[in-house]
Amino acid sequence: MTEGFLIPAAIVQSEQVILRSRFISSLAPAPDPESARAFVAEIKELYDDASHNCWAFVAGVPGSTASVGCSDDGEPTGTAGQPMLKVLLHSGVGEVVAVVTRYFGGTKLGRGGLVRAYSGGVQAALEVLDTVRKVEMVRLALTLEYPMLDRFQRSSTRFGVQVEDTVYSDRVQVWAVLPAHRREEFVRWFMDLTHGKGEVRDPLRG
Repeated sequence: MTEGFLIPAAIVQSEQVILRSRFISSLAPAPDPESARAFVAEIKELYDDASHNCWAFVAGVPGSTASVGCSDDGEPTGTAGQPMLKVLLHSGVGEVVAVVTRYFGGTKLGRGGLVRAYSGGVQAALEVLDTVRKVEMVRLALTLEYPMLDRFQRSSTRFGVQVEDTVYSDRVQVWAVLPAHRREEFVRWFMDLTHGKGEVRDPLRG
């Protein structure tokens, strides 16, 4: 499992003029398809007098086609949305939506020119995009004996463990979160620590 992936830190825009046509490229975070489509709607409302508002999104991990979408918004089929999506899929950035707004300048660009303009617009915006690393977290319910608690508290932080709550009864129950990619090695360490007597439960799995 990978150590997270890059996502947009904030909305960013870039602009270019090609043969008098104005292209405004907008990128934004898109953790899910609904967020992506909501951003597209915002841009369409903002630039409601534009000739086209073409868009594409990857609402998942970088390079995954499990949750994607795109639209040519009136441009010739295959000249805008698909080229934009291709750039996003190869960008190394996930959970991202792109909208390229075009104000027609009177000169037709041809299919090749349109593909270059829309894909280039997304690439230009990506070059000025600030990103942050998203790390998937997992929540675990742990049970251990009292003599093991001190060592657990001192050493579990090496796995990025954050304790949310601790309940003291006949045994100690700890609710903790940690990066998902560290789960397996942490569980192995925890079972070694407790000599196989500890319990690990994922509340989401039961």
